[in-house]
Amino acid sequence: MPARPWLRRLVIGAGIVGLLMIAATVYFWISYGRIIDRKLAGEQRPVPRIFGRPLEVATGQGISPTQLIQHLNDVGYAERPKAQAPGEFSLTGTTLRLVTRAPARGKAETVQIDFSRTSTAVTKITRVGPPAKALDRLTLEAPLLAALAPGERRRYVPLASIPKHVVDAVLAIEDRRFFEHPGIDPIGIVRAIVTNLRGDKPYLVGGSTLTQQIIKNTFLTPAKTPQRKLQEQFMALVLDRRFTKQQILELYLNDVVLGQRGPFEIHGVSEASRIFFGKDVRNVTLAEAATIAGLIQSPSRLSPFRNPDRARERRNIVLHEMAEGGLVPKDDAEKAAAGPLVVSTRALENEAPYFVDYVSQVVDQDYAGLLQKDAAVDVYTTLDLHKQRLAQEAVAEGLAQVDKQLAARKRSGTPQAALIAVDPRTGDVLAMVGGRAYSQSQYNRAVAAKRQPGSTFKPFVYLAAFEQTALAGGGDGLTPATLMTDEPTTFKDGDHDYSPTNYQGEYDGPITLRKALALSRNVVAVKVAEAVGYGRVSDFWKRVSIGSAAKAYPSIALGVFEASPADMATAYTIFPNKGAVRPLRTISTISENDRVRTVPAPAIRPVARADTTFLVTNMMRSVLSEGTGAAVRASGFALDAAGKTGTTNDLRDAWFIGFTPELLTVVWVGFDNNQPIGLSGSQAALPIWSAFMRRALAGSPNVAFDVPGNIVFEEIDKDTGQLATPNCPRVFREAFLAGTEPKQACETHGGGGDAVFSKLGGLFRRIFR
Repeated sequence: MPARPWLRRLVIGAGIVGLLMIAATVYFWISYGRIIDRKLAGEQRPVPRIFGRPLEVATGQGISPTQLIQHLNDVGYAERPKAQAPGEFSLTGTTLRLVTRAPARGKAETVQIDFSRTSTAVTKITRVGPPAKALDRLTLEAPLLAALAPGERRRYVPLASIPKHVVDAVLAIEDRRFFEHPGIDPIGIVRAIVTNLRGDKPYLVGGSTLTQQIIKNTFLTPAKTPQRKLQEQFMALVLDRRFTKQQILELYLNDVVLGQRGPFEIHGVSEASRIFFGKDVRNVTLAEAATIAGLIQSPSRLSPFRNPDRARERRNIVLHEMAEGGLVPKDDAEKAAAGPLVVSTRALENEAPYFVDYVSQVVDQDYAGLLQKDAAVDVYTTLDLHKQRLAQEAVAEGLAQVDKQLAARKRSGTPQAALIAVDPRTGDVLAMVGGRAYSQSQYNRAVAAKRQPGSTFKPFVYLAAFEQTALAGGGDGLTPATLMTDEPTTFKDGDHDYSPTNYQGEYDGPITLRKALALSRNVVAVKVAEAVGYGRVSDFWKRVSIGSAAKAYPSIALGVFEASPADMATAYTIFPNKGAVRPLRTISTISENDRVRTVPAPAIRPVARADTTFLVTNMMRSVLSEGTGAAVRASGFALDAAGKTGTTNDLRDAWFIGFTPELLTVVWVGFDNNQPIGLSGSQAALPIWSAFMRRALAGSPNVAFDVPGNIVFEEIDKDTGQLATPNCPRVFREAFLAGTEPKQACETHGGGGDAVFSKLGGLFRRIFR
């Protein structure tokens, strides 16, 4: 019997629909597969990376085991009970043992580092034999500072480098049947619905798999519609078929969003380990792994920074699930749950975010388009991560003290600080702190804040004066021992009068230029500028070519123009470099697709004579020994150093700039709105400088400033500046340009004007002192 027409049409229609559905399935399977392949199989643009300088440990260096372990975390070393494989370390008492990766030497080496009994310095470095060999220093890998994905912080690590308890924590709370389902988990969905309806757990259970989460977060919009959910499930099936479970898990653990820190979104368990705990992911504890896994549900609501109680509660839920699933012994889970939630609040700050931003700007400016290329770009910088962290600590401690001082004065506001430390010999920037907290403000005050340098400019006034003396061939020119009267004085500023005052209205009467600089006497500085000529001082600053122009007015002597801390750091390189300015640099090499280019240091620029520059450097030693910076010596910093405090009008800005032959550091403290901070440079900036330099140079040998030719020394009376006699109670060995040394013996203390007698007295003192 022939089929009915309607039935035939129904069968044909059903067949056509079936064919269309199959065709659609094949089409979407192929098209989604291609999308997934392009996105996840390596066709996305490589992310540029920025590295610090290689980690170096030297015998005698002031570094503790805790600090060194932090740096081993930076370069991905794993802590083990006994270090055996490359990239592992162990600590027993005051002895740290590590096995280097050492690609440059072609094989791994076992090295033992011994610390002092107080664990404050390295006493010995030994390459374990056979044969054993004592080493002066050990150089390890360069630490990764950041990967420059816009708005993100991520640090890719292979699955093999992620500890099992981290993987187990994520699977226990997010997808316990991950290795059993095909990308979607119907059993898990049903179980989640039943659990939530019955209220078996004090929290809601989800049914999405890790594979679905990757699809949702990588390819789809946040819209919660049936169509989007169906698309998510279909693409999850495709992804599960095209990649192995290990590949999917590695992708998820490196990409999952785990919170926000400042302007950055934190991606992946490796970056989360560093931001939350200051550790490499290989070294996180069970409790820390559970904390990270717990964040996945709601990174903002469960943030351990903002909501520690919620984060701890969620951590303990993860630990319970791990124990319930047999992934960890119950006793271990309970012990971990009983512990406090401890996070590293300054981990982001300690990775030099202000510096990373600045380097990104430099690369964009000097190598236009490099960071946008489809190339593997690695930028190796000058930053010393150890000194960076010491700088961050010093700024945090210093600002805490400034806060207390302002509170005692009942002053409101949030003071900011900037610190930049450089190697003056090369111009390499070793540390850069741009503010109180990068997570709160990304404005980099170290390079962008243009403020009046105030009294930190005075050394350039004196240098211009001594340059003038040298140009005139000595004679009656100014010297460090020249006497000037420190008293209220009115100067002519065109048709106007200019009457500067000293800090707190203190005046000394007749005073040597050395003492005037040490005590930062404003009136004497203006008198020196007047004697030289305001125009000559202005022209000299133009030769330095730093900051804004300094106009030829009497106020030039007091630094009434604008410059950033980085500008002043560059300017001050003139002193340890014997009259030559060394421009700063932040980048040493750039690797592009394994092609390495060296970035040469900018050319050094001679600006002043070596002998005149030494005179000012030698004078600035007195700032630390007996002047406005004397608190440095009281704090225990004993290395040969020179520097200058700076305080601007109305106490708006507080500065201290100081240096040794190998390290120059600038510190600024003030308000962003340019309101007066109400504290002097010695009160606000000097303690930060002192704390940083004392730690950064701990264990370093004392290196004196070189004395150039054409410099002679004479013993003078500190008060009169004349040649000292045996009766002079306060004698100082002063430096002079040859031919400018004083000829008159001190008359105040009974010298009788006899220079020969004075010299014999000086010889007598040197023999018998």
